[in-house]
Amino acid sequence: MGLRPRTLGAMIQMRSTAVVLAGLFLFHLGAFAAEPAAGKMIKVTPNQGDRIPYWLYLPENAAENDKKLPVVVFLHGMGQRGSDLDQVLAHGPPKLIAKGKHFPFIMIAPQCPNDSHKGRRNAKSFWWHPEGPIDKVKSILNFETQRLGNVDPNRIYITGLSMGGFGTYQIVSRYPDYFAAAAPICGHGNRIENKEALQKAFAKIPVWAFHGDRDNVVRLAEQQKTIKLLKEGGADIKFTIYPGVGHDSWTRTYNDPALYEWLLAQKKGQAKHKPNP
Repeated sequence: MGLRPRTLGAMIQMRSTAVVLAGLFLFHLGAFAAEPAAGKMIKVTPNQGDRIPYWLYLPENAAENDKKLPVVVFLHGMGQRGSDLDQVLAHGPPKLIAKGKHFPFIMIAPQCPNDSHKGRRNAKSFWWHPEGPIDKVKSILNFETQRLGNVDPNRIYITGLSMGGFGTYQIVSRYPDYFAAAAPICGHGNRIENKEALQKAFAKIPVWAFHGDRDNVVRLAEQQKTIKLLKEGGADIKFTIYPGVGHDSWTRTYNDPALYEWLLAQKKGQAKHKPNP
């Protein structure tokens, strides 16, 4: 039995409308170089101004696992700012994944834009800047949590190196109830003006911080100052200082499985777990 012309026309119109709406929905969410795939790292380049480009990695068992998955957010250093996402692969978890390493968590690694021509102190292209892109990192997390549908909201972690270490302190102070743990490397939170908010935020989550005692880029004393302030506010902090190590205290840290074991053991709403000495 054939369809009546009016019925057929209505079906075609409905299908066309659905395609248009789907296209508008994808445009609204952002443009993707590829669909997320288990065990792969892809570039995500959003169209919206409330997000910035980032790498997204899904663990190998993401498609098979019905359980909620943890998320590790990685903030790069100053040298990886710009508009070329490949620069973010220079260090940390993105570098390890690019070389074939697999992790049991979702990894998000955004790229900070570079507007350094506006001045070092006034630029909005620094993770630590009050008007910088750190809120856009939170927008990425909001988006991916909704889009992926399998994110464990109680196991979202933040880590970063150098400028990303500064950003780690900044984003936790800005969103004190969001993260389950933080691991800042060779950074500090001394530029955050609201010290009371900083103390209260870090009193809620466990922290494992790292620094080299020969660092002449971000002085050890600067992060020690932050750690002292946070401990006075009741923070649970483990501070690892590498003897004889300069600014690059991140390679050793990110190559150590103990960091990831510790992060993944943390969960919002449970007793804090200190790292093994």
